[in-house]
Amino acid sequence: MKKWLFPGILAAALAGCSNGPANPDEATAPADVIATDLEAPWSINKQGNAFYISERPGTVAYIDAEGKLERQDVNFSSPLSSASEAGFLGFVLKPDFDDSQEAYGYYVYEDNGNSYNKIAEFRLDGGSWSETAVLLSGIPTGNVHHGGRLEFSEDGTLYATIGDASEPDLAQDPASVNGKILRLNEFNEFEIYSLGHRNPQGLAWDGETMYAAEHGQSANDEINIIEQDANYGWPDIEGEETADGLEAPLATSGADDTWAPSGIDFHDGVLYIAALRGTAIKVLDPESAEITDSIEGYGRIRDVHSDGDDLYFITNNTDGRGTPTEGDDKLYILNEQ
Repeated sequence: MKKWLFPGILAAALAGCSNGPANPDEATAPADVIATDLEAPWSINKQGNAFYISERPGTVAYIDAEGKLERQDVNFSSPLSSASEAGFLGFVLKPDFDDSQEAYGYYVYEDNGNSYNKIAEFRLDGGSWSETAVLLSGIPTGNVHHGGRLEFSEDGTLYATIGDASEPDLAQDPASVNGKILRLNEFNEFEIYSLGHRNPQGLAWDGETMYAAEHGQSANDEINIIEQDANYGWPDIEGEETADGLEAPLATSGADDTWAPSGIDFHDGVLYIAALRGTAIKVLDPESAEITDSIEGYGRIRDVHSDGDDLYFITNNTDGRGTPTEGDDKLYILNEQ
């Protein structure tokens, strides 16, 4: 498949039902609270003993080693969109963050009454973030299906997930970045890495093997092994359906269950999957492709993060689709003792 480069500005679902309140006291696995009162958090970064977490209203929650929360302002070049599921989404610190104080961010913005996605560079200075460069903007988006995940592979390459903007046919259009996973190349340009995605929101690597989590239409959520130039079928197939030339998922929630998976990460050899509608952390054995555990009781889970020693996760009960309890949203560390 030909790679299409997008060097600068581009030319111009079903809503989940609200879930019951979290009840951590009856959770199926214990976890300790690190910080409370987050505002619709989206993406976890851990640097040393501190955390930098993007929040959809347009801030970064900085949490120091003692668990103290400081909300850092972010100066965007465009106003954030008020569309459903929109705002400041993916956020990842550059590998040289200690020296550069730079990061990449993904946000949904508004222009002349329409919403678009943008990927930009940001720099931390004096306790606030400023947008310093735009890598990709004008990405069409619908009221939902923004995608939004940014992650680095183990070799330091940046990848981004783009939703289909609620226009399914865009996922099969090689001239559109919608419904795709993108890779930033050596020329600082994004190229299409894989296509046929609906609303991918999770990326993780096990060695050189790349995995992605993707929302199904109403069920049939997917965990895919991602290969360059491969086509993952949306909207022609989903879930357990197959067709020549299209990739079937490693695992799926099936036609009768919904996870609404978001962030994913490997920890101790298994894949942890943040589930929003599923109000759980699903644990997937990549060898058997089976769900071996479901950690429940904390409500909607937006992201999981492993630093190699511990697993962290954030709830998303304040995102408008959950039922928040006192202190929501929260950053937790899984107690594996």
